[in-house]
Amino acid sequence: MTGTMTGPRRQDTRKFVENLSGAGKSIAVLTSGGDAQGMNGAVRAVVRMGIYVGAKVYFIHEGYQGMVDGGDNIKEATWESVSSMLQVGGTVIGSARCKEFRTHEGRLKAAHNLVQRGITNLCVIGGDGSLTGANLFKEEWSGLLNELLEQGLIDEEAVRRNSVLHIVGMVGSIDNDFCGTDMTIGTDSALHRIIEVVDAIMTTAQSHQRTFVLEVMGRHCGYLALVSALACGADWVFFPEMPPEDGWEDNMCQKLSENRADKKRLNIIIVAEGAIDCRNKAITPDYIKDLVVGRLGLDTRVTILGHVQRGGTPSAFDRILASRMGVEAVVALLEASADTPACVVSLVGNEAVRLPLMECVQITQEVQKAMDEKNFDEAVRLRGRSFEHNLSTYRLLASRKADSELPNSSFNVAVLNVGAPAAGMNAAVRSAVRVGITEGHKMFAVNDGFEGFHKGQIKEIKWGDVGGWTGQGGSLLGTKRTLPGKHLDKIAEQMRIHNINALLVIGGFEAFESLLELYEARAHYQEFCIPMCILPATISNNVPGTDHSIGADTSLNAIVETCDRIKQSASGTKRRVFIIETMGGYCGYLATVGGLAAGADAVYIFEEPFDIRDLQTNVEHLTHKMKTSIQRGLVLRNENCNENFTTDFIYQLYSEEGRGVFDCRKNILGHMQQGGAPSPFDRNFGTKVAAKAIQWITRMLKESYKGGIVFANSEESVCLLGMRRRAMVFQPLAQLQGETDFVHRIPKDQWWLKLRPVMKILAKYKIDYDVSESGQLEHVTQVRPKESDFSACI
Repeated sequence: MTGTMTGPRRQDTRKFVENLSGAGKSIAVLTSGGDAQGMNGAVRAVVRMGIYVGAKVYFIHEGYQGMVDGGDNIKEATWESVSSMLQVGGTVIGSARCKEFRTHEGRLKAAHNLVQRGITNLCVIGGDGSLTGANLFKEEWSGLLNELLEQGLIDEEAVRRNSVLHIVGMVGSIDNDFCGTDMTIGTDSALHRIIEVVDAIMTTAQSHQRTFVLEVMGRHCGYLALVSALACGADWVFFPEMPPEDGWEDNMCQKLSENRADKKRLNIIIVAEGAIDCRNKAITPDYIKDLVVGRLGLDTRVTILGHVQRGGTPSAFDRILASRMGVEAVVALLEASADTPACVVSLVGNEAVRLPLMECVQITQEVQKAMDEKNFDEAVRLRGRSFEHNLSTYRLLASRKADSELPNSSFNVAVLNVGAPAAGMNAAVRSAVRVGITEGHKMFAVNDGFEGFHKGQIKEIKWGDVGGWTGQGGSLLGTKRTLPGKHLDKIAEQMRIHNINALLVIGGFEAFESLLELYEARAHYQEFCIPMCILPATISNNVPGTDHSIGADTSLNAIVETCDRIKQSASGTKRRVFIIETMGGYCGYLATVGGLAAGADAVYIFEEPFDIRDLQTNVEHLTHKMKTSIQRGLVLRNENCNENFTTDFIYQLYSEEGRGVFDCRKNILGHMQQGGAPSPFDRNFGTKVAAKAIQWITRMLKESYKGGIVFANSEESVCLLGMRRRAMVFQPLAQLQGETDFVHRIPKDQWWLKLRPVMKILAKYKIDYDVSESGQLEHVTQVRPKESDFSACI
């Protein structure tokens, strides 16, 4: 969670590959503190990027304890030694608490063990305590070397060669309790475990009209509790940063009683393990259960998730995050100079940035200080924008006000889905409806997109109508790809009949095109001179103006889970290559990012043209790979990457060229990528952006209401709400037209293309790359492989 801080984030000069050589350098990687899903992905990325640039890379097993003990705990890593790690939870190299490292004598032993191997670059994956220890180690390094010299354990030449210790940290913590990053490695996977349990519980709870109290982890940070409550529509949530005021027992019981009166069959209460009241008294699940049973007589059950949240396979998000951070950490180590302070690689919005480590640690510690002083508003502020936005959205959706307490806006707002279904659409509709009602608007639901609009399939939708929608996949409103252009007269008529004053469209590229048509028709239809907003929702992630679309994360997880199972099916088979086709139209997002998360050997997309020579290079790559101990391959192909090089063609080519070396199997994933329950990210993302969109619509309605009517015909009154790098921004559709390739239905500039060098490096392709001013790996030139290049691969 990003806190407020200063300091340089990047170097502004362009760095080419020769400036990032790791020749003659040694890098060690360790995991410390509590384990978190995705740590192995980070270790894998550090090892492979380090080896790729020519450095020696070492594992330090069992965290700081292994550094202190030395011996076999510090081993040189090979390319092969990190294969098959990406999909494994926990940390393969081990983690342990180490009291000895907290002592000067322990750190002296650790320094000696590193100097013996020439290790002066340390990558630490852990929480704030682990990173603080690493920074102290760096500060003491010079003194430790002098002590070792005085004791005769090392010579002056060793002191000279190892004079500076460089530290780069990555935060691995399921609690997301580190200030300076929006997400820590492991948080998204932990949310997956929580939501899986909540979804399972909801079925049995609804069957028996039960109340469930769930305890989630978070002794000092309420992120998991808050976001899981937001993602599942919990009725009440308790977490450390927001203790309830006196009388909360009465308020909670009243709400649960009202739910039962409204014939709601299910109540969910989520409690962080560190939840307290305003008098600093612990709030436990058992206390809540006894309260609900004693006062209301409701059938109530307690579920304590415990270490289930730490277990299991890492999500697609955590694999990608860990891979990006691991590569960035190695680049940071190679760029470090003698006076470079220890830094931590963080995620801010959609960007990987480097921040001063101790500045982040200091703000993290200030959070606890603010909570100890009962300054909870300050604690929330220090947690950062992400935490604040989640909390404000939850507050908007949590309390249902009586009709007499609502503002009287007299505005009618219509919500509809357009295009193919995407998981998370229903969460966005629910949020829009409830926030709209809270703002005083009358909300209308349109069934079956613009096709239903012109047919008059429009009806008012109330607060209770969208209950339980957050966990539902697909589109409960119904959605069609039909554009409004052929039915403008009838759509305008329906807008007059229902007095629609604003429009919220949730959908993909068709939604973008639809509102452009309505915008361009304003000269002929005054009914379209109203505020209109699009929320991008498509698994293809091909809508201009946003880095992420609702539904894409769920689809990525479906792809990665399937790839994991397919690769596992070959565990008992020698030398097999799988060719997998993904959806996405002409957009290669799913194939590329899915390939990075699944550890693919090659990914074919429309945006990066390829020819038969590239296919030959990839076949040779896999042929050499099969001569190692890793004898399976994974190739992903975007469905429209090339009209001639079809999935069948690539399958047949690989089968023929690999004859006698490996055999092939193909799999077309199809519409399974559109199905399933939405991921926590898509539920949370859809909920937050819909709330923000309705607030924008409310503001626009007030500004454009004159003379008893709403009239808005400026460019700024038809916007798309999207994530751009570090911020959520409203962008006029008219301005986005120039950024769009309408023939292929993709944006002209796509951020995720910068991930392709990372993917190829981790697959051990010989490429040339440079680091841009933004610090991202950019230009990619694939080099024909040689036999010597393939001692081992993914």
